[in-house]
Amino acid sequence: MFNPLKAGDIAPHFSLPDQDGELVDSNDYKDQHILIYFYPKAMTPGCTVQACNLRDSFEDFKKYDVAVIGISTDKPEKLSKFTEKELLNFTLLSDENHEISEAFGVWGEKSFMGKTYNGIHRISFLISKDGKIEKVFDNFKTSNHHEVVLNYLKEQAK
Repeated sequence: MFNPLKAGDIAPHFSLPDQDGELVDSNDYKDQHILIYFYPKAMTPGCTVQACNLRDSFEDFKKYDVAVIGISTDKPEKLSKFTEKELLNFTLLSDENHEISEAFGVWGEKSFMGKTYNGIHRISFLISKDGKIEKVFDNFKTSNHHEVVLNYLKEQAK
């Protein structure tokens, strides 16, 4: 059911395999902000644009002590190919059973070309150091997602 978590909610704990098949646990990011961005499918045009812009802005995110994590329902092997092909410099996690997507409320009904199906809605969450959702980003294009998030971080740093 599509009902995204809101700012102030506690971010769900996760432990998922990354693009190398290694388990990544949200507890590994204590004392750090995390930008968790949910995206529908690796190696599709929109998702590639979004990922490459995040890759190219990696140093800017580091300045604000923000780790970037992408989550989709793709298998780790596909995430590995995506990472290698696009030279991604951040972690991608595989949520094959969409448990974490459901926990964040981003899994739900979608429609494309007249077909209705369940899938991930493209939404990002900035998680604060105390594990709460600081900001939900749900109004952006794949081409400006990184700018929307960085502009928010710049405003908060003032």
